[in-house]
Order: sequence, then structure tokens, then C-alpha cells
Amino acid sequence: MKISTKKRTDVIISEMILIVVSFIFVLPLILAFTMSLQPPQAVFSFPPKILPVGIHLQNYLDAFKTVPFDRLFLNSAIVSIMITAGKLITGTLAGYAFANFNFFGKNFAFSFLFATLFLPAELIMIVPLFALMAKLGVVNTYWALTIPFMASATNTFLLRQHFLMIPKELEDSARIDGAGPMAYFIKILLPLSKSMIGGVSIINFIYAWNFYLWPLIITMEDRMKTVQVGVKMLIDAEGASNWGVIMAGTVAAVIPTLILFFILQPLFVKSLTRSGIKG
Repeated sequence: MKISTKKRTDVIISEMILIVVSFIFVLPLILAFTMSLQPPQAVFSFPPKILPVGIHLQNYLDAFKTVPFDRLFLNSAIVSIMITAGKLITGTLAGYAFANFNFFGKNFAFSFLFATLFLPAELIMIVPLFALMAKLGVVNTYWALTIPFMASATNTFLLRQHFLMIPKELEDSARIDGAGPMAYFIKILLPLSKSMIGGVSIINFIYAWNFYLWPLIITMEDRMKTVQVGVKMLIDAEGASNWGVIMAGTVAAVIPTLILFFILQPLFVKSLTRSGIKG
């Protein structure tokens, strides 16, 4: 009984700590949402209000009038979907190759790939990438925004580790039944990996949606910029005089990723807690 009581106490304490930490992380988003619904005179009230007093939707209308967010949302959606799809294709294929095939230089290649995870690739490669895109003549296009990021060492590493957890007996059985490597990959391995693929998709989409530095550099026209650059454009346009409008644009930029997370949350949780054979 004492052990049971101690475990129950530990669980309660852990949950209370997690609730407090979660509130700390969510509080800025709550304040941003509150400010986005308040008139200008209420934004700078002290103490700041956690819940909005009334609903002032004019901030959202002003934000979309100041910056062409409709076009920027479309750009971010296209870029995020293309990058996510590209990373999933290259990541699953590379992870499958490293997990299920033996070839010359396999260990060296994987070690080199793993080492790149410790490099700030976006900062190191940004000048060479811009020069390459300019030479190819694709600056200010969706190709320049997406192609350099359609492969990921992180995806390859995660999916390789996941594929290694799937029993080799399944591959042997598929081979006996006449299935080749690609048939096994498409018909057996991928369906068993839907939880991991869903979790990786969320991470990749959010990563691509939050792009700022590369779109700022590689796009020359406002119509090709992404939503994160649009938030900076809104800040520059409004200055420090109208934080209600700025917060409205910020909240609008965050909403798509929140919707995606809540839709795919079950897959994301499974990818963290369950093995590949149960995915």
C-alpha cells in the first residue's frame, strides 16, 4: 500500500510539474491571441489581460490589408508540402537502404551522414546554395525554395532506426512469396511505418512552414515570399504602434501548424511510443 501511495504521489507531482511547464510554453501564444482581439487602447493595458475583453476582428482585416497574407499562405503551403513530400521520399528510401541492404562503404556513408547533423547547414551552405540557384536560373521560384531541402539526414537516421526494429522474418517471408525489395518496401514496410511517417511529416511540415532566412534571401518579389517573411513585413509596416495587428498576423501564421498537429497528433504520439511492427 505504501508503494502504491508513493507511486500515486509521484505521478501527481509529475503531472503538476508538466501542467505548469506546459502553461509557461503556451502562455505567449495565449497572450498573442488575446492581443490580436483587442483594440489598440487595450493592448498596452497593465496588467496584461490573459483573456480578451470583447472581440476586435478588425486587427485581422488590417493585417491582411497591410500584407498579402493570402498569397504568402499559399506560398508557404506549397513550399511546406513539396519539402515534406521530398523529405519523406528520400528519407524512407535512404533509411530502407541503410537498414536492409549491405553495400560497399555503407558504415562510412552512414557515419558521414550522421556527422552532418551537427553542422548548421543553413548558415554554412546558404551562400553556395544561392550561387547554385542563381546559376541554374531558378531564383525567385518554388524550385529554389524547395529543392535544396528535399533531403534530410535527420529523416534518414530516424527512419533507418525505425526500419531496423521491424523483424527481418517479414522480409524473408516476402522474398519466399516472390516479392522483390521494392514490393516489400511498398506493400509491407510502409504500411507498418505509417505512425513514424506521420510523426516525421508533422516535424518536417512545421520546419518548412517556419522557414525565414532562406525565403528572405532567395525571393526577390513579395508575391514569392512566405508567411514568416510576411510577419516581418507586417512588423516593419506597423512599427511599435499597433501590436494588435502584428499579433493578428502572427496568430494567423501559427494556426495552420496547430491544426495539422491536432489532426495528426495520434500518429505523432504513436511514433514516439510504439515500435515499428505495431505502427
